[in-house]
Amino acid sequence: MPISATTRSIPRTVWALGFVSLFMDLSSELVHSLLPLFLVGSLGASMLAVGLIEGLAEATALIVKVFSGAISDYLGKRKGLLLFGYGLAALTKPLFPLAASADQVLVARLLDRVGKGIRGAPRDALVADVAPPEIRGACFGLRQAMDTVGAFLGPLLAILLMTLLAGDIGLVLWFAVLPALVSVGLIVVGVQEPSVGHGTHRMRSPIRLSVWRRFPPAYGWVVGLGALFSLARFSEAFLVLRAQDAGFSATWVPLVMVVMAGFYMLSAYPAGHWSDRLSRTRLLAFSLVLLIVADLLLARADSPALLLAGVAFWGLHMGFSQGILAALVAQTTPPDLKGTAFGLFNLASGVALLLASVLAGWLWQSLGAASTFLAGAGFCVATLVLLVLRRRAG
Repeated sequence: MPISATTRSIPRTVWALGFVSLFMDLSSELVHSLLPLFLVGSLGASMLAVGLIEGLAEATALIVKVFSGAISDYLGKRKGLLLFGYGLAALTKPLFPLAASADQVLVARLLDRVGKGIRGAPRDALVADVAPPEIRGACFGLRQAMDTVGAFLGPLLAILLMTLLAGDIGLVLWFAVLPALVSVGLIVVGVQEPSVGHGTHRMRSPIRLSVWRRFPPAYGWVVGLGALFSLARFSEAFLVLRAQDAGFSATWVPLVMVVMAGFYMLSAYPAGHWSDRLSRTRLLAFSLVLLIVADLLLARADSPALLLAGVAFWGLHMGFSQGILAALVAQTTPPDLKGTAFGLFNLASGVALLLASVLAGWLWQSLGAASTFLAGAGFCVATLVLLVLRRRAG
């Protein structure tokens, strides 16, 4: 089926969730494209502290998804949790410009990521609920692509505002509040759940270890694979700091996130569409090759051009991995446990991301920036070898 015909078949709710993601990511990436500079330059945080803050924040989001996903399965409803999660994230946006220490930034980041965690698994589960199986990869790819449109526009807006406001990072961060509120409004008016709930009220509680036995072995492999991918790819805050190392001024540092998100945006939907027809394992292996190239370029980045080339490959890796991993989770789990499945998947990924970000910060502080990216390339090679062995065995 041609891509244009496939997009016309995508349900309205998937499009609505895409726009919700677009506006929230515009808000979040406006903040994230400047926050590492704010931490290091304005608040005096160390590289290890940045790694710890980013790792804890992202791991918190992924771990919270375990509980929100399971609860959404138990209730058979997703929209209420979406509204709560996006609403909490919107309320935290003013805390960033008000922060006067790294500790306060950590609190703001944790609350913001709790909101992301609450909404993440129910949102992905809702996409799985409404997506026709024959275009499931395209549905996840579309939502991911629209998410990255926001991630593309957020840093662009940051550059514009930094230029207009004479580089006042604190003032620029206030502009993240409005798109976050728009995102919440779109949930209220645009997102509809299926008429029949997917809950299973026979469960004694929404979270039970015995539920794991209902998942097939293939799901366990996907969970492990997602953790390995997270271990190989640390926080994007280090891309921002690497840009500063390569000679970018504070005003132009967000360009790194613009390039990364642009290539992510352009590749996410085609990759999801192709994954409905080609081997998803091969596409994931290709994404690891892209990340290896990115890490090697970033390790050697002694000029803006080399740095931006590495960031472009990083974005392509994201486009060829994130939506496909989500489609694999949906493909290997029972219909009534989609939220739980995404939650457990993200728990494993969250722990791995925390470890990866702390290790990245320690390596940068102890051995220099190049060591951080070379270690990332090493983890990619190990993951690629395991993926190839799995494919041959299976």
